[in-house]
Amino acid sequence: MSVKPALGVLSMKKITRLYVAGLLATTFPSSLAAQTDAPDPAQLMTPAFVESVREWLSNPIVQLSVSAQNTLRGQLAQAEIDALDKQWRAEREADDKPLISATLTAPLSSYLLRVQAGDTGLFTEIFVMDANGLNVGQSAITGDYWQGDEAKFQKTFPVAADAIFIDEAEWDEDRKIWRAQLNLTIADETSGKAIGAATVEVNLTELQRRSAAAS
Repeated sequence: MSVKPALGVLSMKKITRLYVAGLLATTFPSSLAAQTDAPDPAQLMTPAFVESVREWLSNPIVQLSVSAQNTLRGQLAQAEIDALDKQWRAEREADDKPLISATLTAPLSSYLLRVQAGDTGLFTEIFVMDANGLNVGQSAITGDYWQGDEAKFQKTFPVAADAIFIDEAEWDEDRKIWRAQLNLTIADETSGKAIGAATVEVNLTELQRRSAAAS
């Protein structure tokens, strides 16, 4: 009677490899997909798409709100900016939120929230900044109040009145979507001078779906 141990060992190795491969696939499916399926934000955010964003950013409430805060605050010293940003961060964990509440209840925030809700699923976050890089209005609470030290502001407002900066795609593990930020300078319609900036976080997965459906 012959025994075939080699066949038995080989089968166990195959089973082990298949089990491990299956375990990895079920444990990290979204991460693996995220690494291989990243869409190109610059390709998806066409000139027509950017222009459509500029159209709703041209609403008078945007210009009026940014100009009003610029007039109110003027050019702040860095210590004053840091103090406001520190207050914002502290309020995120506190029951009393005067600065956050004032910003979220501002007419501009209400407008941005309506824009986000009106284009269901396309925008995940929208916020507008003044000449200091401080929030003027937003569709949701941001992590910080000052954006002046980040590329979204530094590559728009100081660069040109019509500057655009499209950031890299990021995988949102919670939502299971790709997203990227479209950042634009906001200019005064009369003088053409830069007065602030806007960040529009786009659901690239949804934008890709819409682009494919339209083609």
